[in-house]
Amino acid sequence: MRKLALTVLLLALAGTICGAAFAEDTIKVGHIAALTGDWAAYGKTEEMAAKLAIEEINSAGGVLGKKIELIVYDWKARPEDAVNAARRLIDEDKVVAIIGPNGSGGNIATAPLVNSKQVPQIGTLPTNPLVTVGEDGKVKPYNFRICFTDPYQGKLIAYFTAKELGKLKAAILYDVASDYSQGLREFFVESYKEYGGEVVADLGFRGAQDVDFRAQLTEIKNKNADVLVLPNMGKEMALIIKQARELGMNEIVFIGGDGYGEFMWEIAGDAMENSYWITHVAPEDPNMAKFFADYKAKYNDECKEFANGVMAYDAIYWLKDAIERAGEVNSVKIRDALETTKDLKLHHATLTINPADHNPQDKDGVVLIAKDGKGQFFKKIKP
Repeated sequence: MRKLALTVLLLALAGTICGAAFAEDTIKVGHIAALTGDWAAYGKTEEMAAKLAIEEINSAGGVLGKKIELIVYDWKARPEDAVNAARRLIDEDKVVAIIGPNGSGGNIATAPLVNSKQVPQIGTLPTNPLVTVGEDGKVKPYNFRICFTDPYQGKLIAYFTAKELGKLKAAILYDVASDYSQGLREFFVESYKEYGGEVVADLGFRGAQDVDFRAQLTEIKNKNADVLVLPNMGKEMALIIKQARELGMNEIVFIGGDGYGEFMWEIAGDAMENSYWITHVAPEDPNMAKFFADYKAKYNDECKEFANGVMAYDAIYWLKDAIERAGEVNSVKIRDALETTKDLKLHHATLTINPADHNPQDKDGVVLIAKDGKGQFFKKIKP
């Protein structure tokens, strides 16, 4: 028994030593992604794109002589699960930074935790202002984002709708349970009026519960709106578009934000044609050609939810740059480096961070048109 006990002790010590050596040789980065639920298409793409970036970085020698190790947890698009994932990443896995989640509600929910633990977090596609700034207007020191914000995105949609399309009678159908949807709606309305537009119908639904939108669409039809603004996520938008066309709303133009996903075609089919989407990146961007080719080669699939894929991919490269400038694997110093990011050439954009609100400054908006079964580049805009 004494011999067996000694063997167990030696094995335990060996395991501890190996674990410590492994931890010392890697930089642990957390990733909170929606791997199940209605947002799974976005989250799975983010996970694969982030892993592709890390594979490239590690193959090139890593960061500060160390490999990056990505630890991914599912938040199921539920704020409470995002908090649980962040707590596990920080307390158990000892990550130095977190990327994701993609939703505003998840980032707002995790903010108190990451700030109290002093671990920087980069939201991939959370556009609500409260992700990085509190109700008091003060920046949250450890919260950052790589995408543009709802106020800016709402202004882009309003500008394109009123000034580029000349549509001045808008209806809105938004998710009352979503911070993202409410924020985008609010800032669209504010800017649309400034551009001479009139909101003739402003109606809500409850996301992840409602699947029949015919009552709201009938009211919108009776108001003679010439454009329907959808500040929502993919599944509901696809159902709304399909049902609108079924109700004979053939002339109304659909326009939305970065919630667009290629999987929407599977739900709405041809009803998607000629809808417009204001987002962060276009698949035709030549700077992203290598990413899309490498993604397809690695996963034998197209990067369909490309906005999520590109943001997660470049978030990893932004974090790599910050760790290098920090000069050591220290969460506080990495935070400082993220805050002072200036003219950083990423793949999809050149990034400068405003230290007052931790948002990117002056990014172009990309307009996609849904045509021939996929989202295609239409033009870049800046109000």
